Amino acid sequence: MSLLRFRLIGSRADVDHVIARVHGIDNIDHVEELGALEPATSDDSSSSQAAGDGAARTFVIEVEVPDEETADRVRVIAEGCAFARDAGIEFISDF
Repeated sequence: MSLLRFRLIGSRADVDHVIARVHGIDNIDHVEELGALEPATSDDSSSSQAAGDGAARTFVIEVEVPDEETADRVRVIAEGCAFARDAGIEFISDF
């Protein structure tokens, strides 16, 4: 087994949708959200103004894949879902 990691830039609903689709791929047993990075704030913003659920954030997702063929399927499906939802996606090899 190997790990495939990607960043998804979008809303909570975007990441939930992508995770659900990836989890539905045959031979995928483990999909984990490692965390969400909060959006950057400008100097004139107040810390009391939290981003809502619809605000774009960066989420880090980890998927355990049994082989390269499955990893390719995960990449294609995750990219397609992100594109359809107008979210950004970046596959990463290290953090």
